[in-house]
Amino acid sequence: MLIIRQAGTPGTRRACFPTPEDADPSGLAQAATPALPEDAVVFAAPWPAAVATARAASGREPVVAGALAEADYGTWAGRPFAEIAETEPEGLAAWLTDPGAAPHGGESLAGLGARVAVWLESVRPDAARVVAVCDAGPIRAALAHALGLTATRAASFDIAPLSRTELAARHGGWRIAYVNRKATL
Repeated sequence: MLIIRQAGTPGTRRACFPTPEDADPSGLAQAATPALPEDAVVFAAPWPAAVATARAASGREPVVAGALAEADYGTWAGRPFAEIAETEPEGLAAWLTDPGAAPHGGESLAGLGARVAVWLESVRPDAARVVAVCDAGPIRAALAHALGLTATRAASFDIAPLSRTELAARHGGWRIAYVNRKATL
């Protein structure tokens, strides 16, 4: 299974908590190379940047999968991380250390992880032919599931826009082929 982080957005550049936004046009142009296998089933998170990136990378309409949506960041959505650190330090500290915490009125990282894990296991039989396009949170959740990590431990993975992460289904679990790899021709 190939997982591609969606192209960057205005919020990505400003280091904001994710919110549904359009992708940067320059990122969409880069998403088209290298081309994806024609026989791949392409899924995308329901956010505009993910759908547009999947279209650019595959040349076709993706299957929209709600399970691949980024976490609901509630009142933090669209706000800079630095602002939240300054105005809500206790809430941010809880969210960064407790996978079940959702002090911002949104979804916990544990909730995100549970929904991504269910989706991963549902596509497992066809994993070799699956491409998923989403933002960093669901990719970290997939890595947490594959490696048996807590959601807060998986937050240590850097996941750059348009980077690729590959998971391979194996008996009894998943194998990580690579994480955060820059696409090459």
